[in-house]
Amino acid sequence: MTIAYWCVLVAIFLPFAFTGFAKFQGGFGPKQNHNPREFLEGLQGARKRAHWAQINSFEVNPAFFVAVVAAHQIGTLAQGTIDGLAVAFIASRILFGIFYITDKAELRSLVWFAGMGMIAALFVMSA
Repeated sequence: MTIAYWCVLVAIFLPFAFTGFAKFQGGFGPKQNHNPREFLEGLQGARKRAHWAQINSFEVNPAFFVAVVAAHQIGTLAQGTIDGLAVAFIASRILFGIFYITDKAELRSLVWFAGMGMIAALFVMSA
């Protein structure tokens, strides 16, 4: 399996790191596991922003998954380039979450655009 495909696996689980921060910060165990969506919507501050980072991650993941698969299937892009773009995407998503949780909006937007650029590059450079 390629590094890029391993990055897909990381991207699948990364949103749960953000929701874990939202649900478990300040003590052990989820604060409200009977109505988790209602609980998450009622959070404030960094915990609320962690929840929003989770939502955004679930929204962007399908585009990344398709870009990685398409780049592999088309086969014109060197594997090292595909892997590098995938790793850069994961790095951008980790930074995105950190900047979101710490309320650094400008940096968050910058790394969001960088991540989207990695997705676009996987498509455009494969053509």
